[in-house]
Formats: sequence, structure tokens, C-alpha cells
Amino acid sequence: MSNIYAKIGAIVYVLWGLLHIMAARMVYVLGVSLEPGMVQARIFQDAWNLMFFAVFGIVVAIRWNWFNSRLGYWLNFVVVGVGDIGFIVTVLLPGYAPMMPGAIGPALWIVALIFSTLGIRKRRDSLSFS
Repeated sequence: MSNIYAKIGAIVYVLWGLLHIMAARMVYVLGVSLEPGMVQARIFQDAWNLMFFAVFGIVVAIRWNWFNSRLGYWLNFVVVGVGDIGFIVTVLLPGYAPMMPGAIGPALWIVALIFSTLGIRKRRDSLSFS
């Protein structure tokens, strides 16, 4: 069973993922500009992690969130949430990146989470017999 809330949530998760693919590329380009060594390697690892989170979020959104799947809801809730909370705590709050445009990713995550939650709640409500 699917509904409009789940589909909007899935679209926003895809947008979140596309934003993070662009961020992964920018982090990779930053890494290329550094001298070879541990710092460069860690920057490349960060780019890899961003790409993983992005692709994961997109695949789950298309494969499961679009169809209002509980599995998809929880997968993106946990994995995308962990990725964005880590960014908020380690980069945004200490002020290493400006709130704008830095908060766009977390804002997309919250919007996707809200709509996905509405979709799951509507699904649950439509299954009740009262």
C-alpha cells in the first residue's frame, strides 16, 4: 500500500541523496588537493562514506519508501539519521561549516522523515477497523 506522504518522503530522500553525492564529490576534490598522507586518506574516506550514505538513501527511497514500506522507513530513519546527526554534531554545531548552506542536508532529512512518518501512520490508520 502506498500513499502521497510516502511518495513525497521518498522524493525528498532522493533529493537528500543527490545533495550528498555532490558533497562527496566536493570532499573528494578537496582530498585531491592535499598532499598524500593520512589526512588525505581520511578525507578520501569521508568522501567514500558520504557517497555510501547518499546511494543507500536513494536506493532505499526508490525501492522501499516509495511503496510505504516499514523496512524502508526504518532503514532510512536509522542510516540517514546517523549520517546527518554525525554531521550536525561534528561539523555544524562547532561552526566548521556555515549554517547555510550546511543545514540544507539535515533539513531535507527532517522533511523526508516527517513525510515518511505521515505515510507510515496513514498506513497504520487505514489498517485499523475502528
